[in-house]
Amino acid sequence: MRLRRHVTAAPLLRPLSPRIQHTCGWTRLTREIGGAGDCMTLNQVSEHAGLCQSAGSFVYGETKRRVNRCLISSNTSVILFVPGICINVYSWTSFYFRMYPTSCDTFVALPPSTEGQRIVFGKNSDRPCDEVQEVVYFPAKKHEPEEKLECTYIEIEQVAQTHAVVLSRPAWLWGAEMGANEHQVCIGNEAVWGKESVDGEEALLGMDLVRLALERADSAERAVDVITELLEKYGQGGNCMEDECGFTYHNSFLISDRTEAWVLETAGKYWAAERVEAGYRNISNEYSITAKIDKEHPELRTYAQEQGWWNGKATFNFAKVYSYSNTARIEAAGGRFCEGRKLLQKSEGHITAETMMDILRDKESGINMEGMFMTTGSMVSVVPKDQNFPGVHFFTATPDPDRSVFKPFIFVMDIKQLKHTCSPCFGEEDPVKKKPRFQSKPNRKHPLFLKHEVAAAIIDSTRERGERIVEKMRTLEKQKLAEMEKYLTEGIEDATLLVHLFTDTVEEEFSIYSSA
Repeated sequence: MRLRRHVTAAPLLRPLSPRIQHTCGWTRLTREIGGAGDCMTLNQVSEHAGLCQSAGSFVYGETKRRVNRCLISSNTSVILFVPGICINVYSWTSFYFRMYPTSCDTFVALPPSTEGQRIVFGKNSDRPCDEVQEVVYFPAKKHEPEEKLECTYIEIEQVAQTHAVVLSRPAWLWGAEMGANEHQVCIGNEAVWGKESVDGEEALLGMDLVRLALERADSAERAVDVITELLEKYGQGGNCMEDECGFTYHNSFLISDRTEAWVLETAGKYWAAERVEAGYRNISNEYSITAKIDKEHPELRTYAQEQGWWNGKATFNFAKVYSYSNTARIEAAGGRFCEGRKLLQKSEGHITAETMMDILRDKESGINMEGMFMTTGSMVSVVPKDQNFPGVHFFTATPDPDRSVFKPFIFVMDIKQLKHTCSPCFGEEDPVKKKPRFQSKPNRKHPLFLKHEVAAAIIDSTRERGERIVEKMRTLEKQKLAEMEKYLTEGIEDATLLVHLFTDTVEEEFSIYSSA
């Protein structure tokens, strides 16, 4: 579905009322973004149960703008959504308009697809464009018997020992979108929807499960077990966005270690898992496990039969049985899934950290998302199969990897908290912890986010200065990639040199922005 030609607002059309414009978490429109917008027409905006998803591009003045996927609850055919310019919405009758994050992609490549007997992991976290993503470190720790652990919404039992972890996470929650631990386990999660209804009651978020698995598992397979055990005991559910209007989903996970990877896909408490031992694999916002199932919930098939989704005779295909039949959201995810796979295939046999960074920066495929929902943080990890060499984990901690620096992190002793990418803490006064939740939204911008925000504005508005900034950012990144190659091939002689590796690189990034 494509946006049609640029038109002006017809007299019959009327803007949504201010009450609807500002209701709850519905997308903030004209008054917050500024100016009265022109009107764009859409064909057939209602495709499935009143939901429509569209993507395309159009010309605004002399500038070509990408319009990202949006969901519309209406049968209307007239809408304007112009990221970065001004917004107004017109309708034949009033309707609600809300953007949903229909993106997020996670990748892994294993020998022989990679160079140097290494596993390469990568993920883009696509979230609301005003959400801050922080990169934080937590050391290994021993815990008291019967100690409790407070996650984003619920309290659970703590374990005796947790591993050191580095996490990239939305600053308002406890869990993480992606991260790694000291045993070189890497995990990223995706939102998925299917025939099984999503529970809005507060339980463990999929992002909580990412962090819990990293803190408790020393291998990818053990991480699968940790997540599924917690899923059975506590369930998954709760609002996944810092907004009083709920947004919920099931979760899929891509998990890797030094030797293999696992894909784990869930539907409520039911799940299927697939082992990946060679080649490459990626996941998007759709179920992707088919007939190759290496682990599964004991009632996965009987439940599907009871629901009438599977007759018990045909080959059991998890994705086919548990997915929606046809929705725009699934089709879009499928498009990105296929595009991501093509990009991996293009470099098969030679996939490196730089290859993965290029994939995460790809905007044409939608993998690097723009708009009201965008890529707010990115991660690439390189983990040698040989345990004598360290894994290197690169994080941006800033939006849009195309204008961000991937900064390296290596697990060594005595690492301190990553102060430049750690958001302010509001303790018990945080609106997330108070009920009713999300009645206000505090400023969670960390120091790097603030400086990057200014630099990004220059990149967008001033061509020559912007190009110089990006050139310096790429130079810094290439320099760090070259330095990390030494550790990946020769090992670590003096670990004390790496204690402040990530923080020092952030400070070098600061210097680029200060001289801009």
